[in-house]
Amino acid sequence: MQQVELSSEQVALFNYIEGEHTNIFVTGRAGTGKSTLLSYLIENTKKTFAVCAPTGVAALNVGGQTIHSLFSFPFGLLGTEDVARHMGKRTREVLKSIEMLVIDEISMVSADLLDGMNRMLIAARGRNRGPFGGVQVVMFGDPYQLAPVPPSDPGERAWLGENYQSNWFFDAHVWRDADLERYELNEIFRQHDDNFKEILNAIRDGSCTQEMLDNLNSAGNRFAPNDEIIRLCTVNATVDGINSTKLSKLTTTPKQFQAKFTSGDAQSFGRQLPVEMTLTLKVGAQVMFIKNDDQSNRKTKDGLTVRRWVNGTIGHITDIINENHLVVEVDGEEIDVTSSTWEKVRYEVEEDFDEATQKFKEIVVPVTLAEYQQIPLRLAWAVTVHKSQGQTYEDVVVDMGRGAFSPGQTYVALSRVRSLEGLYLTRAITMKDIMVDDDVLRFMGGKANAPIERLF
Repeated sequence: MQQVELSSEQVALFNYIEGEHTNIFVTGRAGTGKSTLLSYLIENTKKTFAVCAPTGVAALNVGGQTIHSLFSFPFGLLGTEDVARHMGKRTREVLKSIEMLVIDEISMVSADLLDGMNRMLIAARGRNRGPFGGVQVVMFGDPYQLAPVPPSDPGERAWLGENYQSNWFFDAHVWRDADLERYELNEIFRQHDDNFKEILNAIRDGSCTQEMLDNLNSAGNRFAPNDEIIRLCTVNATVDGINSTKLSKLTTTPKQFQAKFTSGDAQSFGRQLPVEMTLTLKVGAQVMFIKNDDQSNRKTKDGLTVRRWVNGTIGHITDIINENHLVVEVDGEEIDVTSSTWEKVRYEVEEDFDEATQKFKEIVVPVTLAEYQQIPLRLAWAVTVHKSQGQTYEDVVVDMGRGAFSPGQTYVALSRVRSLEGLYLTRAITMKDIMVDDDVLRFMGGKANAPIERLF
């Protein structure tokens, strides 16, 4: 069971965000509760807000829109284009009405896109209100873990190189103008071993020594005690091969679970669905939940909300009842699992009667455009490092294959596990696997300009 609680550090930052109108970037190492705070902010703020993310799956996970959908942006480089010409009446009304804009996975947002958001908000709300048209912008993410994807077009890459110091969001021109504060969450909930935390932090910022790697490799240089421990791999092909092989070895009868659209269609969700349309599972299969327990299925305990599972929980299928009902064992407890619903939403402005002022006021509400229903599981003998983002495991096998190929990849993989005792390595981690973006070091190397301690 998972209780939804905040630390004193998170509470202090929530109260500050709620009580001020400051533009804020919330960051922190893996396991410091950025996603927990973001979810709490969305569920508890009294402000009129919209939430968005750079990818479709990330937007679905936070119940918001993609940035391109919310702002009606065309795909590709925005450059110096007059973005306001893409703004329809609905987009203008929403952007005019919000008090706060929440952006998740900000590290994947390019400098060009953030500047485009600034220009669109100014066009909708008026230049005299300042950067972002006077909207409070609250950003969540860790540049040490995820990077923006550079454009494939050579001409667009050249334009970015001429106009920006880097493609990162923190090199957007509006960053200098918006007086943004950076808050770094410090309390790590995932790991408790100070030695392991020190090694992870050093891998994160590139200050790792060979002695630290020797310590790490010595601890992880052993075979996993069983084949059920989840394996993190760098590429999809390896993951698909492992999961397919493991599933085929089970002698139980395969069962297909077919997704359905209760409204809308596949095009409504863009290029990537949150889970496959056809999911093949068997009794005995190791699976991972890919969505938090639905609100309707949560229990309460001692006045606190309790989830039976969260995004990333690992379990085993013990029974398949029918095409929409199976049983998953998690930590010795059997849980009934049925279809979950993912909603593709669009923000719209409605009038609401305010009892306090006895007047009607405009509010921004999410309106469902499409609904997708499927069992919220995926096979989980193996998963890519990228898809393990934000997850916590008691035991994990880290398989770096031919080596890390992107900054932060090794850090993300190793920081998923709670302790060195739960870490198993298929090969030694080398200095070549420790990759950190120089621009991230430039930006994150200094102290946060607004330490959380001053909020207490």
